Amino acid sequence: MVRFILRRLLQVIPVFIGTTLLVYFLVFALPGDPIASLFGERQPPQSVIDTLRAQYNLDQPFWVQYGLFLKNLFTFNLGVDFTGQPIAASLGRVFPVTAMLAIEALAIQAIFGIAFGVFAGLRRGGWFDSTVLVVSLVVIAVPTFVLGYVFQLVIGVQLGWTKPTVGANADWGTLLLPAVVLGLVSFAYVLRLTRASVSENMNADYVRTATAKGLSRPRVVIAHILRNSLIPVITYLGANLGGLMGGAIVTEGIFNVPGVGNKIFQAVTRSEGPTIVSIVSVLVLVFVVSNLLVDLLYAWLDPRIRYEQ
Repeated sequence: MVRFILRRLLQVIPVFIGTTLLVYFLVFALPGDPIASLFGERQPPQSVIDTLRAQYNLDQPFWVQYGLFLKNLFTFNLGVDFTGQPIAASLGRVFPVTAMLAIEALAIQAIFGIAFGVFAGLRRGGWFDSTVLVVSLVVIAVPTFVLGYVFQLVIGVQLGWTKPTVGANADWGTLLLPAVVLGLVSFAYVLRLTRASVSENMNADYVRTATAKGLSRPRVVIAHILRNSLIPVITYLGANLGGLMGGAIVTEGIFNVPGVGNKIFQAVTRSEGPTIVSIVSVLVLVFVVSNLLVDLLYAWLDPRIRYEQ
């Protein structure tokens, strides 16, 4: 187990370098001068532009800029963004908010998606199965920004059950509505994936053997069908955690959530390479840790899976 974890951690190095290098190159290749864009229509003196370009290493070649970024990253010195704010402090404010949003969305899609998927898979062809399939297909077909504005108008404005926007004071309660919107599409995928996996495993030989031995129906479902059916679902949920944190730009924009999505949008508009790559670096670590936990869960879900000691 220790060797397995160490081997996975070593795999982080090429993934981390490759991802940050690609993102940094794409930001570097964006047209326009990010320093000149800070002043809008006003044209500052050329000496001011040259000073700022030197301060942010924008006068250096691409490889020098990327090397300086890696050096600062490994020394825990991310520097300041184009507005003069420390990047580390900015990330420290936005990541906890998006982490809460992603965890709520993940919990919603995992709990309700698995529960509805199990019931639909056990009653395949019935009215409940047909209903959830149609509903899930509608949820997948409707864009996230449409769902967001509809939920915001109906639940937040007309019914008044919650605040329509989050604002600066984000907590678990105010983030519930954005989390529902963010997790709805993934909820539909989890539901359909669970349903298909449960339906397939119901006809497996080990299920018929367990039933023939006289085990009760709940015991067969929980101990045999559900545990084996959750392997593909857990894989999807583990990969989806990083996607929820990085893909919340639309949801955070609709509900005015001060999280990673808004920070990425602002950084892209200002071509702030260090800020964007710093965010990507944290997301890479989230992906790695979540997938490592998924791999460790495999051995618990399926006793046949063993890792090297």
